[in-house]
Amino acid sequence: MGDINLVALRDHLIAIALQAGETILSASSTNSSISPANSSLSTKKNSADLVTETDKAVEDFISSNLKNAYPEFSFMGEETYTPGQKLGPEPTFVVDPIDGTTNFVHGWPYVSVSLGFAVNKEPTVGVVYNPFTGRLYHGIKGQGSYLRTIRDGNPHGEDRRLPLKEPTALNGLDEAVVAIEYGSDRTGQNWKTKTETWAALGASKEDGGAMIHSARALGSAALNLCGVAEGALDAYWEGGCWAWDVCAGWVVLKEAGGIIVDGNPGQWDIPVDHRKYLAVRGAEDGKGQREFVEEFWGFVKGRMEYEH
Repeated sequence: MGDINLVALRDHLIAIALQAGETILSASSTNSSISPANSSLSTKKNSADLVTETDKAVEDFISSNLKNAYPEFSFMGEETYTPGQKLGPEPTFVVDPIDGTTNFVHGWPYVSVSLGFAVNKEPTVGVVYNPFTGRLYHGIKGQGSYLRTIRDGNPHGEDRRLPLKEPTALNGLDEAVVAIEYGSDRTGQNWKTKTETWAALGASKEDGGAMIHSARALGSAALNLCGVAEGALDAYWEGGCWAWDVCAGWVVLKEAGGIIVDGNPGQWDIPVDHRKYLAVRGAEDGKGQREFVEEFWGFVKGRMEYEH
């Protein structure tokens, strides 16, 4: 990475994210009648995983821009992914043009452009932008992560260091707000593990559960990770995501003092394309993070089996 200007690359990704956001906002305003029956929609895996023409247009714009600016780097994007494609050690842009497509289709304003950059398969730069709220998250490995609020299209807002509040110790699941998602895989062992784990997390302690304080589902892996980075969410547990869903948010979270471990019990160090994740917010001097993870793992019922 010695000869890669990561600050300039981050700034370039921010500029791209803002332009892509304008396209998303324009598509949203001109297609307010979008629905799953609309001809501009097709299915990815099933009816719960939709793709719009806007996804494809935004990724085309992002990929062409990055290939012109950085022709020596590789590119992995959701819309151009082919089965069997692997994230390699070479510098690679890892991109989800619209993370939260179902939200976009239904008019729920938790949608993001997720632009990650990995070197040696390690997330190194991340930019996540929600054009509906103007919240732009960005981070560089070893240089911290920040939240910028974009107002009236002005890209030069104030950067606030993440997390937004002084991190406190993690005291256990019964005080935690946890982000969870259905995902698109609704059958078999993965679904069984998810639903039984959710039930255990939510159940009262008298019934053997963790009785977490509450659960949230933003509908965007990138924004869930950024919510944990902010400190507004204590954790995010997920299976089924891909590298492009989490690469950018991974940088933002880890630079805010958070950690990402296996969604299944036992593995503390995982690659970005692991597909099974437990993200935990930063804590004062790391207090309680390890204990929190181990407590959470104790409520995971079975094992998720998503393949890389």
